[in-house]
Amino acid sequence: MHHTFAFALLATLTANAYAAQDPSKLEAQVVYTNGNVLTVDKDNSAAEAVAVRDGKILAVGASKALAGYIGANTRVVDLKGKTMIPGIYDAHSHFAISRITGTFVADLNSPPIGTVRNIDDLVGLLKAQQAKVGPQEWISGSGYDDTLLAEKRHPTRADLDKVSSTQPIYITHVSGHLTVANSAALKLAGITADTPNPPGGVIRRDANGEPNGVLEETALPLVGKLRPALTEAQQLEGIRLAGQWYAAHGVTTANHGAGTTPVLLKMLDDSAQAGKLPIRVVTWSSFDTMDAVDKVALTSGKIKVGGVKEFSDGSIQGYTGFLGEHYHTPFHGDEAYRGFPRFTREDLASRVLQVHKSGRQIMIHANGDAAIDDVLYAYRKAQEVFPRKDARQVVIHSQMMREDQLDEVKRLNAIPSFFVLHTYYWGDRHRDLFLGKNRAERISPTRSAKDRGLIYTIHTDTPIVPMEPMRLIWAAVNRVTTSGQVLGAAQRIPVADALRATTINAAYQNFEEKDRGSIEVGKSADLVVLSDNIATVDPMAIKDIKVLETIVEGQSVYQAPN
Repeated sequence: MHHTFAFALLATLTANAYAAQDPSKLEAQVVYTNGNVLTVDKDNSAAEAVAVRDGKILAVGASKALAGYIGANTRVVDLKGKTMIPGIYDAHSHFAISRITGTFVADLNSPPIGTVRNIDDLVGLLKAQQAKVGPQEWISGSGYDDTLLAEKRHPTRADLDKVSSTQPIYITHVSGHLTVANSAALKLAGITADTPNPPGGVIRRDANGEPNGVLEETALPLVGKLRPALTEAQQLEGIRLAGQWYAAHGVTTANHGAGTTPVLLKMLDDSAQAGKLPIRVVTWSSFDTMDAVDKVALTSGKIKVGGVKEFSDGSIQGYTGFLGEHYHTPFHGDEAYRGFPRFTREDLASRVLQVHKSGRQIMIHANGDAAIDDVLYAYRKAQEVFPRKDARQVVIHSQMMREDQLDEVKRLNAIPSFFVLHTYYWGDRHRDLFLGKNRAERISPTRSAKDRGLIYTIHTDTPIVPMEPMRLIWAAVNRVTTSGQVLGAAQRIPVADALRATTINAAYQNFEEKDRGSIEVGKSADLVVLSDNIATVDPMAIKDIKVLETIVEGQSVYQAPN
C-alpha cells in the first residue's frame, strides 16, 4: 500500500547523550511518558517517552528506561498512548502576512476556503470592506480565483467601479501573481492605453486597447506601491495572530518566505522579545534587501535570517507560469502561449551568482518546467564559476519538475520544495484547463524525488492556502482533488516520507537539521501531540487529525480546548 509507515519501536532504548553520567544529577524538568513517539530520526525509530531539560531533549526511549530522569521537581505528562511527533517545520509560507486577509483586507476566496461564488459576491464583500474603512481609504481584498467564479473570468476595473469609481480599489488573485485595480487606482498610477508593459509583466487591455484593470507579475507594483502600507500596529497584530494560528496547527518554526525588510525583521524580533510570538521564524530576504537585512541586530533568539528569495516565473493558474509546452486551454486563443519568465536566463544567472558568491543560500520560485530549466541553469553556472560545498540551492514549488530535471537537481545537490497542495486545491483545473491529464498527474513529483533519494520538502505557501500541515501531509499521501478524484497515484508517497518532508527535511533545507526537525537527544524540544496516530490511521483521515498540544523548546505554547 502507498501509505505504509516504517517506524521501529525502540522498546529498550536507553542510550542517550548523558548515559555515562548519573541520571539523578540530570533531573528532567518534564518527562512525557506512555506515548507513541515518532522520532523521525534516520531510522524512523519509535519510542515511548521523552525527557526534557532547559528546552532540549535529554533522553528518548522506553518509559521504564526514562524513569531515572524523574525527580522531585519533574513534571510528568502521561500521554496515554497519544502520538507525539517533532514540531512541524514550515518549509515555505509567508508568515508575517498570513493573517492579513480577513483581518485587514477582504477575504475573496471561493470554496473550499471562502464564500465567493461569483463577481456579485466579490463586489458585495468589497462594499462591506468599504463600510469598514470609510470613504477616504483604499479598499483592498485578496484571494479571488477567476476559475472558481461563475463567470470564469477575472473581475475588471468596471466590476470594481460598481463599488466605487472615485475611491481606489486593489484586489489580489489567490496566486499572488495578478491583481485588479479600479479606475481610481489606475488613474493614481497614471496607467493609460499608452503605458507600456514593464519587463516581465503585463497590463491587460480590452478590445479598444484600454487597461481593463488586470495586472500580471512585475506590473503589480505600478499600482501596489501607491497603496498605503499597513500601520505598525496592524502589522504587529498580524504577526501576533499568525503566531497563534501556526502554533495551533503544530508549527514550531515558521517561514516568512519573501522579501523580508529590516523594518519587518525588527517587528518580528520585537514581537518575540515581548512574548507575543510563541514560535520561531526563519525569514528570507530578497535580492534587494539582503544586505540591509543582515545588518539588523536580533536579540530574541527566535528570529533567524535564512536564504535569499527570487522569482523565475509566476503562477500556472494565473497563466503566468512559464511552461515548456503550451497551455492545455489556449490563453486568449493563443495556441502557442506558454507563459513567460520574470528574467532572461542570463539575467537570472547573474543575480544567482551574486547571491551565491556572497555565501548566502538562494531559493527561487519556479512553477513551470521552462522556468525550472532557467533556475537549474543558473544554479549550475554559479557552482561552475564559484564552487561551494553544501550550498543547498532550493527550487520553490517545483511544480512541473520533469524527470530529467530531477536528475539535474540530484547532480547539483539542490533541494526541491513541492507545493503539493496544488493537487487538492487546483488539481481538477490543472487537469481540465491548464495542463491536460498527463502533465497534471505529474505536478509536485514527490515520488520521483523519493525514488532518487533526494532530500525534498513540502509546503503550504500560506496565505495562498491555509496553514494546515495535516492536510499538507494528507495531500502528499493521497493526491486527492477537491472533487474527490486521485490525481497522479504514481506520485503518492508514504506517510513517513511526508512527515519527514515537513520536519527534518525542512530543517535541513534551512541548515538547522542538527538542532531541530526530529526527536533526538540534544535537539531543541519542539514537540507536537496529535489526536490520532498518523502512522496507522486511515490515510484519508490524516487531514482530520487535530493538534492537542504544541511545545517549543520545552514550553507549551498551544493546548487544544477541552
